[in-house]
Amino acid sequence: MKRLHRNLIVVAVLVAGFAAALGSFLLLSPDRGSGGLDVQPAAEALPVRESSHRLTEPEKSELTIVEFLDFECEACRAMYPIVEKLRAEYGDRVTFVARYFPMPGHRNAEPAARAAEAAARQDKFEEMYDKLFTTQEEWGESQEWKEDVFRGYARQLGLNMQRFDADLADPEVAGRVQADQRDGLGLHVQGTPTFFVDGTQIPTPGSYEAFKSLIDDRLSG
Repeated sequence: MKRLHRNLIVVAVLVAGFAAALGSFLLLSPDRGSGGLDVQPAAEALPVRESSHRLTEPEKSELTIVEFLDFECEACRAMYPIVEKLRAEYGDRVTFVARYFPMPGHRNAEPAARAAEAAARQDKFEEMYDKLFTTQEEWGESQEWKEDVFRGYARQLGLNMQRFDADLADPEVAGRVQADQRDGLGLHVQGTPTFFVDGTQIPTPGSYEAFKSLIDDRLSG
């Protein structure tokens, strides 16, 4: 178990670094066939908005951590269990927020984000968020559209499929994903995952221990 934990940390650090290095290239050189969108930065970008998806909502929040993420990003997948462990530990004190930032180089990143947003319309955002990350190896890095796979997840989650399909194709759902992207671009997000702590962008922590230490320092400050 300790060896697995060490391997997870190594993967998170290596893949996060790789994603950051390629972030600018991917955003500036979108592949139209891979779901790239011509999204412009928000004029007044904010790390978190009232409409943003909160994974925890403590009665008295002492800290807000925002992640701009891509469901197809391997570095985001590597950070997922770390974030889950942290929010289980600090969820009564820290607000954890997930925001969409699908990278144009990932063919199914934008459809996955729309699937999560369509699930959110049936109060199942967190369940779809978990499903997309825990199954990423089944659909990620594919050159084929995987909306049928995402529809399968919706069925497993017990969603109303007629409503899910309508929402998946709804321009307002796509617009909601793009709204997060616009904020991210306006905040100079160049790759995923990118974290903001109380509105300030931080380097992606390379381990659970490093992230925990950062949170403890902020909470005790």
